[in-house]
Amino acid sequence: MGYDMSRDVGKRLEKYFPRTILDFLLEIGNKASEQEQNLYLVGGSVRDLLLKRANYDIDLVLEGDAIKFAEEVSRIAGSKLIVHRRFSTAKLHLCNFSLDIAMARHEKYNSPGALPEVQKGTIEDDLLRRDFSINAMAIALMPQRFGELIDLYGGMEDIEKRCLRILYSSSFIDDATRMFRIVRYEQRLGFEIDSHTGESLQRDIPMIQTISGDRLRNEVILMLKEEYPERAICRAGELGLLGELNSSLMVNDWLTKKFVLARSIFRRSISYPLYLCLLIWHLTEGESRKFVARLNFPAKLARIMLHTLHLKNKLCLLENDDIKSSDIYYLLREFELQAIQANLIATNSNIVRQRIKLYSKKLRAIQPFLNGQELIRMGVPDGIQIGEMLTILRRAKIDGEIVTYRDEQKLVYSKLKDL
Repeated sequence: MGYDMSRDVGKRLEKYFPRTILDFLLEIGNKASEQEQNLYLVGGSVRDLLLKRANYDIDLVLEGDAIKFAEEVSRIAGSKLIVHRRFSTAKLHLCNFSLDIAMARHEKYNSPGALPEVQKGTIEDDLLRRDFSINAMAIALMPQRFGELIDLYGGMEDIEKRCLRILYSSSFIDDATRMFRIVRYEQRLGFEIDSHTGESLQRDIPMIQTISGDRLRNEVILMLKEEYPERAICRAGELGLLGELNSSLMVNDWLTKKFVLARSIFRRSISYPLYLCLLIWHLTEGESRKFVARLNFPAKLARIMLHTLHLKNKLCLLENDDIKSSDIYYLLREFELQAIQANLIATNSNIVRQRIKLYSKKLRAIQPFLNGQELIRMGVPDGIQIGEMLTILRRAKIDGEIVTYRDEQKLVYSKLKDL
């Protein structure tokens, strides 16, 4: 069958997982064996175990009815279960970790870029459908074979060679998202793409156009969620992958420096939308709209990206010598926070950067003491006049013209006649 019996990784497995996870895997491996079914650990956790990298995103494959098995395990563990019947998969949420259980399956692609047709299969079928050899290994969890490494396609050898290799020549044709994934793994792991795999990738780059916008967007977001996303993004640009998403996307030293600067400023609070805004910062609004449409970005993300470019075109206003603090506030308050942060990172103007920081750290938190109900009691007519008076109060407070509660009352009474 091609099992590599010489590579028993049971002891490594026992050291790799925390005791709670290991005990659970032993328990459900035993349960599968009692039902005369085979259960395997597969995917990234096998790869990272062999690389001695922490990864507790646990994927299991069962040669049998995975959903029924997951339901039984869920009842025993008292855990939450999410079922995806189309692909015969289920996700279990336990107290401190989660795992996916899938039916061992054979996949058939009826056309390039289409989601595959799924049929029940064996562990051999399931490993063959994987993207790269280093992800096409499994470890048996049944008691009689616990720790047995199943390596049918040379994954262990490729790990030792630090090599990324597809399993068959039409891999990128069947699913062009694998091009983005191979770039992520290459940069994350410090591996090299096998020469024949590289030739296939260059040949099949046009197949990216067969992939839906939703799936492409997901791949871009996954790159931006990497620890050092500029590495994967720049590599994708070098290979021509980004150009298939939008011909105006540029990757260069500027982008790398801005990504690094963003991390140094925002540290743990940084999120992928900020990287995304920096990625599209040099686009025109028209180019950005095409990019948003091609990848079908949801409304919130699309708004953040477009706000980034709208604000970029107004940054010159922040350089005016006579601009008031309240003008800074009302210029920036209309924009999404990540759009403001992106322009803080992207601008080369120190004065613009200082004024954005002033807004972020101080101005946006300033509020009048008086609220709408109090203004009504003071005689301000209910309606748009309330909003106008609050704006007057906020501007005066931001500019330091009033300070106390009494100052606000005096200003309101002085303005009542104008309203």
